[in-house]
Amino acid sequence: MEIQGVIGDIRYQNEVNGYTVADFETDDEELTVVGYLPFINSGDTLKLVGKYVTHQDYGRQFKIDTFEKLMPQTLASLEQYLANGTIKGIGPATARKIVKTFGEETIHIFKYEPEKLSNIKGITKEKALEMAQSFNENWELWQIVGFLERFGIGPANAKKVYKLLGENAIEEIEKNPYILIDIARGVDFKQIDKMAMDIGINADNVKRIRSGIKYSLIKISYNGHVCVKKEHLITFVQELLNVSYENIEDALINLNVENEIVLEKQDEGIELVYLYPFYKAELNIAQKIIELNEYKNEKEIKRFKEVLKKIEKEASIELSEEQKQAIIAVNENNVCIITGGPGTGKTTIIKSIINMYEENRKKVVLCAPTGRAAKRMTEATNKEAKTLHRLLEIGKIEEETNIQNTDYDVAPIDADVIIVDEVSMVDLFLMNYLLKAIYKGTKLVLVGDVDQLPSVGPGSILEDIINSKRIKTVHLDKIFRQAAKSKIITNAHRVNNGEKFITNAEATDKQDDFFYIRENTNEGMIYQVLSLCKERLQKFGNYNFFENIQVLSPTKKGPLGTRELNKALQNELNPESEFKAEKSMAGVIFRENDRIMQIKNNYDIYWEREEEKVESGSGVFNGELGTIEKIDNFEKQVKIRFDDNKEAWYAFSDLEQIEHAYAITIHKAQRK
Repeated sequence: MEIQGVIGDIRYQNEVNGYTVADFETDDEELTVVGYLPFINSGDTLKLVGKYVTHQDYGRQFKIDTFEKLMPQTLASLEQYLANGTIKGIGPATARKIVKTFGEETIHIFKYEPEKLSNIKGITKEKALEMAQSFNENWELWQIVGFLERFGIGPANAKKVYKLLGENAIEEIEKNPYILIDIARGVDFKQIDKMAMDIGINADNVKRIRSGIKYSLIKISYNGHVCVKKEHLITFVQELLNVSYENIEDALINLNVENEIVLEKQDEGIELVYLYPFYKAELNIAQKIIELNEYKNEKEIKRFKEVLKKIEKEASIELSEEQKQAIIAVNENNVCIITGGPGTGKTTIIKSIINMYEENRKKVVLCAPTGRAAKRMTEATNKEAKTLHRLLEIGKIEEETNIQNTDYDVAPIDADVIIVDEVSMVDLFLMNYLLKAIYKGTKLVLVGDVDQLPSVGPGSILEDIINSKRIKTVHLDKIFRQAAKSKIITNAHRVNNGEKFITNAEATDKQDDFFYIRENTNEGMIYQVLSLCKERLQKFGNYNFFENIQVLSPTKKGPLGTRELNKALQNELNPESEFKAEKSMAGVIFRENDRIMQIKNNYDIYWEREEEKVESGSGVFNGELGTIEKIDNFEKQVKIRFDDNKEAWYAFSDLEQIEHAYAITIHKAQRK
């Protein structure tokens, strides 16, 4: 059965797959529709194909098989569509003015005469063109979304497909569906393969086999690997495609000749297979780091012992022998690694290096792979540290490609000494970009703990460089007396050594910073988390949840994953109230006073910060934490104050960039 109408309130929408429960108004009735409606908003006009069903709890519903987005059929629905937050620069008030001014001609104006929008007071010609571009891009995007949705390919890839293939995207995909492997991250090969088979591509088609190989190599990178043994790859591809060994061998040879992959022979007859950009990045890193290290030591401090004594005296510290060896290594080598667990004095070494080289009028630059790590570095040293993405200005190039462009030129870093903290989290491509930006003669100090979680991206850079034994590495093993009082630090080292951790009951001192609570049921664990966050920690040490407490979980999914924990914590700590506005988005309720986290880099969003003076700038980055201060349902905007006091306004359409942060994953805790 086919029905046509307008989406009303969205009662539920799964953020991952777009499964939706919504009110739907036709000419004859208002009913509930259920099914997969990705990227749909209130006010959208749809043609739905499906059937009526009766739910045992919710009664009569229309179950959707497929859908098509239509241009709004009435002025009222057009105004609602323009006001729903998806068209850049248009809120309810502006939508009302546009429809009132142009009436039935509104869509024509957006498509063919956008400059006329500037006749409305408050809309400049520049803004008019921007609105029209957003309107038309949204519409063209929907044609692609509808096309891909038929083959089970999620809408999250639609924008990238449109950006790379343009208006002829559907035509290009129909010619060669496997093109999606190269341009859309995270797609399911089997779904694309089905599309190709439906179109008529044969099982042993060369394009199919080549794409199966590249897909397999991309897939291993999601688990952190840079390459794979050839024999393992062939076995995987055979199972994936059900084609002969010989056909795969031929495709590998051709891909290698065309520089899309690299075949590298190792000792003992082992042959490794890389995607070309991964091989090129790994090779660049190896060559550049050796080149930097073997260059003349131009920044060496000549009166080193005198300067070091002066630094110790001025800072009122006494460096340990290990710490001195680390600083000597930095002075004697252009590239140096300092590694050790928590409490081993890495921060004191960094501060001493800064003081020494600035004493000698050298420029020191501090950086780290994540926003939180950079913030901690700034707080510990009283010197600004930047994220590597911001320092190198590479965020946008990463968002434009599925596999990063190893030939992308980054701006050189103006520095005599570059100190990179938390290097264990730096992946293959980020390290490649960093090394390309460093002048010969600049000192590079890599600081990190190989026992921390590895980078989210491919590669184990810090561990591999240490294991190569080509770069001077100082291992810090001694836990300093003050740090040793902390059971958190003591237990971190015990766990790394394979020893049982000390609980609060077993401790011989009164340093209460580590507690182990034994629970065997999901319900019991949730109860403990909620009671600790709501009142027990407040009573114990005056810890306020919104200022001092962060809940961590290893996973997003499941009853103890961050999704369910966030719902439970929001309900306890920031419950629904008539005095707090809220906005439901993709099945998630955002409420004033909610704790949130930015989950993708946004280099363009404008912010202001008012402290001693008003500052302004642009850019909010993956991992930054904040609080929702205001939700304006009329203007369809949300005001967020981040923990560094930046304030930014988000359109409702931008809320996909944030998620609740009452509980976050351990990986996200590293990135924040």
